[in-house]
Amino acid sequence: MAVEKAKKGKKGKPNTGTPHTKLNLTKDDLSKALRFMMLARNSDQKHLTLVKQGKSFFHIGCSGHECIQVAVAANMEKTDWAWTYYRDMALAYTKGMTTKDYFMLAFGKKDCLAAGGRQMPGHYGHPDLRMPTQSSPTGTQFLSAVGTDLASRKSGSNDFTYVASGDGTTSQGEFFEAVNWAHREKLPVLFCIQDNKIAISVKREDQGMGGSVSDLFVGYKDLLKIHVDGTDYFKSTEAVRKAIKYMRAGKGPVLIHADVERLLPHSSSDDDRKYRDKDILEDGKKNRDCIAILSDYLIKNKILTISEIEKLDESVKQELNESADWAWEQEDPVAEDSTKNNFADPSTRELDYSTSDPTSGNEIVMVDAINHALMEEMARNEKMLIFGEDVQDPKGGVFTATRGLTDAYGKDRVFNSPLAEASIAGVALGLAINGFKPVVEIQFGDYIWPAFMQYKNEISAMRFRSDGNWSAPVVTRVAVGGYIHGGLCHSQNIESIFSHVPGIMIAYPSNAIDAKGLLKTACRIQDPVLFCEHKGMYRLPFGKAIEPDENFLIPFGKARIVKEGSDATIVTYGMCVKDSVNAVRKIEKETGKSVEIIDLRTIVPWDKEMVLESVKKTGRVIVIHEDTQMSSVSGEVASTISDETFQWLDAPVKRLTAKDSHIPYHPAYENDVLPTEGKIYDKVLELLNF
Repeated sequence: MAVEKAKKGKKGKPNTGTPHTKLNLTKDDLSKALRFMMLARNSDQKHLTLVKQGKSFFHIGCSGHECIQVAVAANMEKTDWAWTYYRDMALAYTKGMTTKDYFMLAFGKKDCLAAGGRQMPGHYGHPDLRMPTQSSPTGTQFLSAVGTDLASRKSGSNDFTYVASGDGTTSQGEFFEAVNWAHREKLPVLFCIQDNKIAISVKREDQGMGGSVSDLFVGYKDLLKIHVDGTDYFKSTEAVRKAIKYMRAGKGPVLIHADVERLLPHSSSDDDRKYRDKDILEDGKKNRDCIAILSDYLIKNKILTISEIEKLDESVKQELNESADWAWEQEDPVAEDSTKNNFADPSTRELDYSTSDPTSGNEIVMVDAINHALMEEMARNEKMLIFGEDVQDPKGGVFTATRGLTDAYGKDRVFNSPLAEASIAGVALGLAINGFKPVVEIQFGDYIWPAFMQYKNEISAMRFRSDGNWSAPVVTRVAVGGYIHGGLCHSQNIESIFSHVPGIMIAYPSNAIDAKGLLKTACRIQDPVLFCEHKGMYRLPFGKAIEPDENFLIPFGKARIVKEGSDATIVTYGMCVKDSVNAVRKIEKETGKSVEIIDLRTIVPWDKEMVLESVKKTGRVIVIHEDTQMSSVSGEVASTISDETFQWLDAPVKRLTAKDSHIPYHPAYENDVLPTEGKIYDKVLELLNF
């Protein structure tokens, strides 16, 4: 928005008698601001009509929130980032979204830049406006914004990042985690809380926020807290400019708590007359309508006439009608594209993969192979960052997998995170959106669950929900597995749960060669990767191997034949590879029969072709893994085998897994719950004798 110098009086002094002159806001500035507010307000009304006509299926409104949003966006630079929430229509318009863009989203059209028909209306996004496509969960966007801003700072940029929500979302833990991270790094993140005093039907006092959300952060000295009337354009502009000046000066984040009004029900699926007093609704419409407030000011101060405002409103409505008609005629999505963009295009995984293992050199254990892979990839890619709990030197991780990396590449690239798993994942997403390659560590798989929302609804879905316009190729290293007497919360396997999440690739190596080759591949491909590292195998002699060089890469979806055989097939991965090898060695010695062992190495994707070919050869198969049985990887593999190789089978498809139980601490209990070499021996022998 253009800003001119204030007009001078007779003595040459600035005219500071009115709010708009104090802020150097011209007639053109104010006309544009009012027009953007009208665009949003009338878009609500037009969209609600389209819902009634059956042309759109859902609407969630902005009415009453327009003022603070326009004030923010009018003072942003094109390079500043915006993580919107579902009421941020006026901000999106002011930042550059067109009315055609809006109705493409409303109709779910194929070429919609926000979602391409993959998300409901209200999920704003635009690849050219630094506005990543938002998702539905409330609060997840805060950590994404912190990550995006951290990336800007590491790139030497002075951009700031806007992120918003309603007052109800401030009850979410990830909001507090985001403010905490931004404060500790003095990041220029603008947290804009648009307080309409109700979260669908839950009143603010029932959220427990108290008088002001800013009161919750009294001890945060580098967090500027501003409470403002978000229906007053001049007060809002003054607050926003103060916030931006503070952030661009490198002083830290800002929390703007803007009091606004919700002039519509929560959404087109809601009827607020059921839970809001009629008097409150009427008072809000009569006394707290930001468009009426600004219009009255412009008329009283003779900036715009009633006729000019009416013409402005008419032009807005005409534009909206024309844009809606145009968007309605655009191409709808086609069924064949329904699963497109869950993963990156296969061409992005066409790397120079190694065809054979090294035959000479030094042997290393698996944890050292992981360390060396990280060291090499950090040298190769200056945009790669490593962070997590305790990863920084001198500790270098609780298992020493990251030891020496901070010393080699500095704290700017290898650093400790707060002890908050959602923070690690959410910030990683924001960094990835803004051009970095985050390789993060979740210290134990057992503690990844606070971050599951970030993985399920954010990292995995970013490419899909934006129709390929945004992606988050985050690599997450995580120690998993039992057999170390770790009890309930240091023994879990997590791969089956994550395998239900479209968009995440999963690796689970059992030796040093595969660990290095797969991790290096994970660091180079454009998909999110969950990299499972069995803590019991980090230094196990079984996993030792000759170390590959820095060019050694293994493709995802390609299993390894550990040993060939002709009488039965074992399909397994992780620690169960070791136990299977030992059990089969004994069986073959006793029976003279041979058993083929296949190490899947990756769970998503898994090597169906190799497994089916082996089963066709042997006629007998057992799938073995350490995770529980219910809804597990073994169920998927066994089902596929039964479905596609039934005519080749000479025995039922068998499974051996952990019992469907939490894992207890005492060795007697642990050995009863988990697969063991003895159990594998018995089960394979049973299969051979069927």
